Amino acid sequence: MAINMLSMGSEQSPQLPYLGHNGRELGLMLRGTKPLAYFLNSVRCEFDVNIRYWRMFDRHVAAGRLIGCEVFEVIDDLPYRRLLYALPGHAWRIDAMLMLLKELEAWTEDHERRSCELLGYEGWQIDYWLAHRRSRSDA
Repeated sequence: MAINMLSMGSEQSPQLPYLGHNGRELGLMLRGTKPLAYFLNSVRCEFDVNIRYWRMFDRHVAAGRLIGCEVFEVIDDLPYRRLLYALPGHAWRIDAMLMLLKELEAWTEDHERRSCELLGYEGWQIDYWLAHRRSRSDA
């Protein structure tokens, strides 16, 4: 199974008229402007920089400023770690994202839109992303 969903935050294209959240998640969350952060990494290929970044989130979880969730699973015979962090009062987003991720095999534009909403992108940003994504795939 190819894992290509949630690419809005993981691909920063110079054509986008807004900044993606990639690499900015913690700062946005601490300012209260991003309600959910989601990371997926192969356990066998975790880089020190990623682990340090997640530890920064974990410190805020321990202090009660964020809610954290860690899920391990096997995808295509490889172990993966899903890390989700939410603002207090937004734990429902973690549950909603995990439910959405159970539908990866049938991922559609509606799934992509919902995941972007859960991550805190604005409607116009999602509309632009979906149109941009379609035009790239048509090329």
